[in-house]
Amino acid sequence: MKIYRFVVVLSLFFLSCDQKTKVEKAVEEIPVDVRVDRFDKVFFETKPENLAQIKKQYPLFFPVGNDDAVWIQKMQEPVWREVYTEVQKKYSNFEPVRKEFNTLFQHVKYYFPKTKIPKVITLIGDMDYNTKAIYADSLVIVALELYLGKEHKFYQFPNYLKQNFEERQIMPDVVSSFTYRNIPAYDDKNLVSQMIFEGKQLYAKDLLLPEYTDAEKIGYTPEQIKWCEENEGYMWRYFIEKELLYSDDPKLTARFIAPAPFSKFYLEIDNDSPGRVGSWIGWQLVRSYMKNNSVTLPQLLNTSAKEIFEKSKYKPKK
Repeated sequence: MKIYRFVVVLSLFFLSCDQKTKVEKAVEEIPVDVRVDRFDKVFFETKPENLAQIKKQYPLFFPVGNDDAVWIQKMQEPVWREVYTEVQKKYSNFEPVRKEFNTLFQHVKYYFPKTKIPKVITLIGDMDYNTKAIYADSLVIVALELYLGKEHKFYQFPNYLKQNFEERQIMPDVVSSFTYRNIPAYDDKNLVSQMIFEGKQLYAKDLLLPEYTDAEKIGYTPEQIKWCEENEGYMWRYFIEKELLYSDDPKLTARFIAPAPFSKFYLEIDNDSPGRVGSWIGWQLVRSYMKNNSVTLPQLLNTSAKEIFEKSKYKPKK
C-alpha cells in the first residue's frame, strides 16, 4: 500500500512538472522583442543649446509650464551629473535587463494575449520611490537612479525602502504597476478586501515571474519570508480573534498593508515582523483559491474578494 501511494505521489509530481514545462515551452515560443530607449543618456549627453530637439522628441517628459532653465539646470547640476555617472557605471550595458523584459512580456502575452508589447524608456527622475517603475499602456518607464543597489551612497532612505533599490526589483516593480492597472478597485474597504487585492498582484508575479523567489516578488529579505511562514497561523488567528478581517478601520491599512519597517500588532512580535504582512496573508489566500478553483489569471483579477475568500479553503500552516 505504501509503495502504491509513493508511485501515485511520484506520478503527480512528474505530471505537475511536465505541465509547467508545457507552459514555459509555450511562453518561449511567443515572439517578443522589447525596445529600450535610454532617455537618461539622451538627456544628460545633450548640449543645452539642443534642448528643443529632445523636448520635441520626448514631449511626455517636459510638462508645459516649466521654463527651459529648469531642465538646463538639471543637465548641468553637479549632483545630477554624478547621479548620471553612477547610473552609467551600473547600466552601461542594459542588454541583460532588456532580456529580462523580453522574458517578462513573453509571459504577459501568454496570460494576456491582447496586451501590446510596450516600449521601455529609462530615465533619471527625482529619487521618488513611489514611481520607480511605471507601466502605462504602450510605455514602461524605469527610473534607474532607484536601482543602483541598496548600499549605494546616494540613498538616505530607511532600510525597508532601500532594500528594494536593487536591479533585481525592476521586473517585480513593473509587474506591480501592470497588475494594479488591471485589478478593479475594491468596493469594500475592509481589511480582507485589501489583503486579497494585494494578494492578486502578488499571485500574478507567481505566473509572470516564475524564476523569482517569493522574497523578490514581495520585496522582503529571505529572513522576512521565513518569519511570515513561521508565524502564518499566529497572524491568521490574530486577525480572526481581533475581528479585523471585516473591519474598515483606515488605520489597518497602515498597520498591515502599506510599506513600513514592521507591522503593528501592538505586541512584542512587532520588533521582528516585516511590514505588509496583511499583503503576504492575502497572497496565501489567493494561492489557496487558485489551487482549489479552475480560474485563469485575467479571471482572478476580476473576481471579487468575497468570492475568493469564501472559495479559497484557506488553512494557514500551524
